[in-house]
Amino acid sequence: MEKDVVLEMKNICMTFPGVKALDHAGLTLKKGEIRALMGENGAGKSTLIKCLTGVNNFEAGEIFLDGFDVPIRNKDTMDAQQKGIATVYQEVNLCPNLSVAENIFIGRAPLTKFGIVNRRAMNRKAKKLIEELELDLDVTKKLENYSLAMQQMIAIARAIDMDCKVLILDEPTSSLDDREVEKLFKVMRDLKKKGVAIIFVTHFLEQVYEVCDGITVLRNGLLVGEYDIADLPRVKLVAAMMGKDFDDLASIKAEGEELKADAPLVIDAKGLSHAGKIKPFDLEIREGEVVGLTGLLGSGRSELARTIYGADRNQTGSLKVRGKEQHIKEPIDAMNLGMGLLPDDRKAEGIIGDLSVRENIMLAMQTKQGVLKKIPMSKQIEIADKFIEMLQIKTASRETLIKQLSGGNQQKVILARWLATDPDFLILDEPTRGIDIGTKTEIQKLVLKLASEGKSIMFISSEIDEMLRTCNRMAVLRDGAKVGEISGDDMTQEGVMNAIAGGDSNG
Repeated sequence: MEKDVVLEMKNICMTFPGVKALDHAGLTLKKGEIRALMGENGAGKSTLIKCLTGVNNFEAGEIFLDGFDVPIRNKDTMDAQQKGIATVYQEVNLCPNLSVAENIFIGRAPLTKFGIVNRRAMNRKAKKLIEELELDLDVTKKLENYSLAMQQMIAIARAIDMDCKVLILDEPTSSLDDREVEKLFKVMRDLKKKGVAIIFVTHFLEQVYEVCDGITVLRNGLLVGEYDIADLPRVKLVAAMMGKDFDDLASIKAEGEELKADAPLVIDAKGLSHAGKIKPFDLEIREGEVVGLTGLLGSGRSELARTIYGADRNQTGSLKVRGKEQHIKEPIDAMNLGMGLLPDDRKAEGIIGDLSVRENIMLAMQTKQGVLKKIPMSKQIEIADKFIEMLQIKTASRETLIKQLSGGNQQKVILARWLATDPDFLILDEPTRGIDIGTKTEIQKLVLKLASEGKSIMFISSEIDEMLRTCNRMAVLRDGAKVGEISGDDMTQEGVMNAIAGGDSNG
């Protein structure tokens, strides 16, 4: 290994059933460096970390670690820790019912000569460690008395005391407020001065440029590149993550009809927010308008949509639907106001696998009508057949279990479920993710058709191309805040990516 390099992962390959998760991916980390590991959802970040820490048994490639003459392969996370590789996860994996000191020294507490835990020595050591991190807490109190942010700091204290060479912070800031993030960054900078090398997995662009020295970008399991922070302006980072090159970006305009400026307001959100996820935002959506939400994964697109729909309760602000103020406490309230939400995770939140295509289509309509007012079977068959034909759902019959359908056809069934309720306002969160190009085009055309019939649509997609084809304008999100809107001549690939990156192509 080169001088000062503490970790080098080369040509790592990892396959899960039917999926090449990592394809000759890698990462290089120097002593006293903070390196961001970045990529969109499914890029391979977590898989690469798991290969390093012994969770995944990778098929090919080599891992070199400072202090070892031959490539290493960790059997499990304990093996990795003993070699000096520690991980602090987004979900803190400590014991809330034990004290802070007990958590720091789990499995390695100092013992008396009689072989029992020397609590006085353990508390004294823990106190010294906590003071070094400039944290104000009582090490004898139970962990559950402290905030998630503080628990993460305690997990970091544990990692430091184990003399880690490499500290992996996996999405540590996703549940922290700005003040807590700043405290974490101070700890990271102090560790850097002591020579600890840090891998920082995050989706917050601002934070990357605030605290990191370098960036490693993965896409679809491949290593796109490793960059010094100064050599990768934000807009180029977005391009690297999304796989777009500015030299050949085509400008694609929306094919929809021009929206009438005086079209009635359907959704009028003012200062809506959801604690810890979405900062207060304003958003208007008119009749017959398709408004896109754009931003990197984790920017808050889905959370904003869920806040309007009532799937996440808003903490501040007001929402008017067709001019009338509404208090949406839960999704059924939104449904009764003529709203529908197609969620981004169709497996977890969309389909009910053991129900038939017909039953899945009828679900929202039956819920609106109430459990006691059963929709007659003849009506169910009529509605199911209508949408199976309209959306060209490929199924052996309406009674086929939905779990037997392809992903694209499952997506069409969920879309049919909401169309059956004849909504005024439809939220489509990643409606074309993981489905073939032909079906994607059908869904995009359907969105434009629904808009031409006067329905209002919120459209969320990671693919800028399809947003440009379907949306009248786009709201841009970054780090949980709505930071702007783009329309007209700015609705180009470059315009959108500049807006996501937060500035011009130089920064």
